[in-house]
This record gives sequence, structure tokens and C-alpha cells, in this order.
Amino acid sequence: MPENSITYQQAFKEVNEIIDEIEAGNVSLDDLSAKVNRASFLMNICKQKLHTTELEVKNILEKLGIDEKS
Repeated sequence: MPENSITYQQAFKEVNEIIDEIEAGNVSLDDLSAKVNRASFLMNICKQKLHTTELEVKNILEKLGIDEKS
């Protein structure tokens, strides 16, 4: 699967799997850096998708004339 087609849910799940592996001590020192880099990459995907969704919802609410603080 191309990296840019990872869904939020897939990225979030994989980050949690990496965290679980590290916390359980199932990651060798040799693999730790790669796992942390992958988790960082996936967290950035989540952050971007959340930001994009927030902007889209805000735009929809503005078009509907709904104040998002209401």
C-alpha cells in the first residue's frame, strides 16, 4: 500500500502496535530507531488528517451559517 494512502485508522492502529511492542520489550535495540521513526511518520499522517478534517468541518459549518462555538 502506498504510504500516502494510509488511512487515519490504519496509522493510529500501527502506532499503537509499535508502542505496545516497545513497552513489552519486544523490540531489539537494533530495531528501536526504525520503529520510532515509523511511529513518528505515522503520527504525522494522523496529525495532517486531523487538521484537514477540522478545516473541512469548519468550512461546512461556515457554509451552513453555524457558529462552531455554539
